[in-house]
Amino acid sequence: MALIEHFLDRAVKRGQLTLVRADGSSRSFGAPDPQLAPVTMHLGRGAEARIVRDPALGTAETYMDGSLQLEQGDILDLLTMVTANNRWETSNAVLHPSRFRLLTGKVAHMIGRTNMARQSKRNVAHHYDLSARLYDLFLDVDRQYSCAYFTDPRNSIEQAQRDKKAHIVAKLAIEPGMRVLDIGCGWGGMALYIHATTGAEVLGITLSEEQLKIARERAAAAGVSDKVKFELIDYRALKGQFDRIVSVGMFEHVGTPQYRTFFAKCRELTTPEGVMLLHTIGRAGAPGYTDAFTLKYIFPGGYIPALSEIAKGYEGLRYFLTDVEVLRLHYAYTLKAWYDRTVAAHDAIVDLYDERFFRMWTYYLAGSYVSFVNGGLVNYQLQFARSRTALPITRDYMLEAEVALRAETGAPMRLHSV
Repeated sequence: MALIEHFLDRAVKRGQLTLVRADGSSRSFGAPDPQLAPVTMHLGRGAEARIVRDPALGTAETYMDGSLQLEQGDILDLLTMVTANNRWETSNAVLHPSRFRLLTGKVAHMIGRTNMARQSKRNVAHHYDLSARLYDLFLDVDRQYSCAYFTDPRNSIEQAQRDKKAHIVAKLAIEPGMRVLDIGCGWGGMALYIHATTGAEVLGITLSEEQLKIARERAAAAGVSDKVKFELIDYRALKGQFDRIVSVGMFEHVGTPQYRTFFAKCRELTTPEGVMLLHTIGRAGAPGYTDAFTLKYIFPGGYIPALSEIAKGYEGLRYFLTDVEVLRLHYAYTLKAWYDRTVAAHDAIVDLYDERFFRMWTYYLAGSYVSFVNGGLVNYQLQFARSRTALPITRDYMLEAEVALRAETGAPMRLHSV
């Protein structure tokens, strides 16, 4: 039996996967399952060995270069089937790379995770300075490139992203006259929303020149450039103090050796009665390392932290952790919407880049989706304060504020969280 067949025999029990090898021979694995779409994949010469050596990276690269062709189903169907058979809860090791690949992966992670200031701007530009047209094709109209908040899984991505902003702003308890800092402000959507709903003055900072340009254009178009400002600056170089700090989808790029620096700087930037809200992807389990595909093609220097690693960053700084929320499936719903829009925009994305880029991007979104559906990823929202009296002693104020903010957008509040 070929190694690839031995691997698939172990990896696929639920769902039917048909393998067509380079010599034309074929074999099916698993059994039909109504919850999993059947998949037929054709492997070209050399693809088998690459997949067996490192299932995740090998599958990604053979799919990107076309030596893995899907004759039935798509890449999302394939990754869903394989990961559904190896869910994080079962601790199945079938999909792990070889020991050699595991070792080299950890070494690459240790080298890349330092993420000093001189590297951060380059790492951010690798992903966020891609064509603005690309992001227009799959994001919501406000360009929220982070986990949405689905009060109902049936909601549109536009509604869920509005609800995400309301959910976060409600936790911040922003009052008139406050100054707010948005670390990693993206294209400015959160900063503009904060000002529009609370009247607070906001400073958004980013390391992406493309994001800075668009954020400033949006503030100017809204006539609020004097109240919502954006700067190209590393958080470590910032001076002054703010009543509220928010950071959404930026912490994954900080690097574990810099967690202490990050939290110490945030505490320094927070007024004595100030509050911070950190929104980040996180590991449900123990610390790990960034997979080779993500480091190489998507987020160089990026790392998704375990909750224990985040805790080590703020412990001892006299920075109160005042609230923690775990969002389990919200990012899965978000990524599925992005994936569907990306697939629908195939021709436009190929015109922008090429077919290989389109395959890389769909693999990235599909792989991220299954990491939340079947893997060990979640989202954490952590709230911090310098003072124990900065916030009400119960969480009731959050719900009350969220209801009010959602009412402003005409959306009813449905208590359905996952």
